[in-house]
This record gives sequence, structure tokens and C-alpha cells, in this order.
Amino acid sequence: MSQLNLTNDELLSTTRAVRRRLDFDRPVPKEVLMECLAIALQAPSGSNSQGWQFMFVTDQDKKARIAALYQEEFSKYVQGPMRPTAQQGLSDADQVVQGRVQSSAQYLADNLARAPVLFIPCISPRTDTPGPVPSTVVHTTILGSIIPAAWSFMLAARARGLGTCLTTLHLMKEREAAEILSIPYDSVMQVGLIPVAYTKGTDFKPAPRRPLDPIVHFDEW
Repeated sequence: MSQLNLTNDELLSTTRAVRRRLDFDRPVPKEVLMECLAIALQAPSGSNSQGWQFMFVTDQDKKARIAALYQEEFSKYVQGPMRPTAQQGLSDADQVVQGRVQSSAQYLADNLARAPVLFIPCISPRTDTPGPVPSTVVHTTILGSIIPAAWSFMLAARARGLGTCLTTLHLMKEREAAEILSIPYDSVMQVGLIPVAYTKGTDFKPAPRRPLDPIVHFDEW
């Protein structure tokens, strides 16, 4: 499929969490999704286990049911301490930025079912499966074996004019989502919910970020 004329650095620095600029009216061909996924499968996984599974949801009834689960949890999130505007110590400028983030998140929650595709990366085994290995190692190994693939998919999508946004709120209702999609909950863990759509325009800029100095450490904290 044709790709945007982006350098590697431009691709990495402009793959945004797209919400308001998702084009809900333009279909996404299956072959484009599969091309992006083929790129994603080049991502690393712990011990080269490749225990990943990938769910694409295009059925409108199922999208609506998954979106309803997401909306239910979003309504709690937006009133809670984890919402973007609830962060402590924000400057006036940061408050403006976080207000925009919260507003766009609300827009996505209200319109999630309209996305042409919902993409759910999954991994096996689950991080909550009891075992002899310390839980920190289990969590980082398993999540580190699927998040890179999900991000690679998002990068490949951006290169092809598609927008994505990694969300996790539906995981509060993971078992219910698994039932809707016939995912074997006991052995397969969902790690996110990513709407996929062509974008309204393709010109995205790097996001504002805090300076490096307060977050970089060499040799000691």
C-alpha cells in the first residue's frame, strides 16, 4: 500500500494518539490491516515466544457492545483521580494541554463504536497466572512481548495514513469483552483496545513534552 513521505524520525515523533481526527466514514481495507500486522510481527518477544494473538473487530454490533463497556468505565475514569486534569502541580500551560487531552478522550469515548476497526492485541499466558517466577519479571516479560508489536502496528498504520490510539479502560471489563468476542479469557490476556481509522489530514506534529534533564539519570539516581 502507498505510504506517506515521512523520515524515520518524523514517523516516530508524529505517531500521535489520534481521537478527534479519526475519519469514521472511510472504510479501512483488510489488506491494509494485514500489511500493518505483518510489520508488527517483526517486533521482539521474550525468548522469541511469539505468544501473541490479534483481534480485529469490524462487526458493528460487537463494536457497539465493546464501546459500551469502554464508555461505562470512561464515565468513572473522568470523575476520578487519574483523569488528565487531576494531575498535581500542573502549570497553567499544562492545564490547557491536559484539558484538551481530556476533551479529546471524551470525544473518543462518545464515538468509539464509529471507528471502522477496533484492534485488540492479546498475549498468552496471562500475567495473573500463578507461577514460580516473581510477578515483576512475569509482568514485564509478558507485556514486553506484546506492547512492542502493538506499537509497531501503530507506526505502520501511521505510515499508511491511518490513525490509532492505545486505550486500556475496557480492560476493567476484560472478561465481558472476552465473552463478546469469544476470546478464551483463562489463557489469553487482552492488553489494549486500539481504534483504527484513516485520519482527517496526515500532518501531525511532535507533542509537547517536558525537558529531558529532570527525567534522565546516568550511573545513579
